[in-house]
Amino acid sequence: MNAHAADMSANASANLKIISSRDNPLYKELKQLAGSSAARRKAGRSLLDGVHLAQSYLQAVGRPQLCIVSESGRGNPEVAAILAQCVAAGAMCIVLPDALYAGLSQVEHGVGLLFAISVPQPVLPQMLMQSAVLLDNLQDPGNLGSILRSAAAAGIRQIFCSAGTASAWSPKVLRAGMGAHFLLEIFENVDLPAYARQAKVPLLATSSYAQTSLFEADLRQPVAWLFGHEGQGVAQDLLDCATTQIVIPHLGAMESLNVAAAAAVCFFEQLRQSQLA
Repeated sequence: MNAHAADMSANASANLKIISSRDNPLYKELKQLAGSSAARRKAGRSLLDGVHLAQSYLQAVGRPQLCIVSESGRGNPEVAAILAQCVAAGAMCIVLPDALYAGLSQVEHGVGLLFAISVPQPVLPQMLMQSAVLLDNLQDPGNLGSILRSAAAAGIRQIFCSAGTASAWSPKVLRAGMGAHFLLEIFENVDLPAYARQAKVPLLATSSYAQTSLFEADLRQPVAWLFGHEGQGVAQDLLDCATTQIVIPHLGAMESLNVAAAAAVCFFEQLRQSQLA
């Protein structure tokens, strides 16, 4: 082995550690991150579970703070490739016995791969000047992740969440977002009514009582979409800020769409109109 190869091998060994004790301080820290939203907020960190999220993060952001692999996961070719990539990039990597790894992952029958990442803290823009989504007290992690995924796919980049909205960087929302987080600017704990009152783009809210159809609205310009609590909708003080209330036409006896489905319809109608402009 030449000197360069020996140095590379030594660096790889330094980056890759095997942890076998539950009392290991790093493992205890990861256990808190996995099980406590308060711990994640305090640390400004979260966990990505699985190959797809890991690959999305590597492509969009770069190396993670920490790559965590289960002993059995090392036998998975995709996991092994990601682990090797992280080691080569100089990321800290650890291997855990399956029993310890199971205490961190929320995914049943997962592949044995986690990233610990730093949660981005973007600076809130002074005012709303581009297409965006304002989420008021949205509770379900699956709905939130789906909305983020649809927004990213439709080319919307800014998401503003009220203090009552589910944590956007929780493991459940990350899984539902399928990598959308890394393509977006996500602002949390925003005073939405105060921010909405200074908006430089129209604010649109959906309502089953509105007279204007989504398909009649002019969406060839940037707009901000308002969506709220799954049961109660957008709070009145925020709804009062809306430039226009629109209804999504539908057939049949259903009173309304799920909020994530409604958001997707709105985003892609905006995309359709903008491509025709």
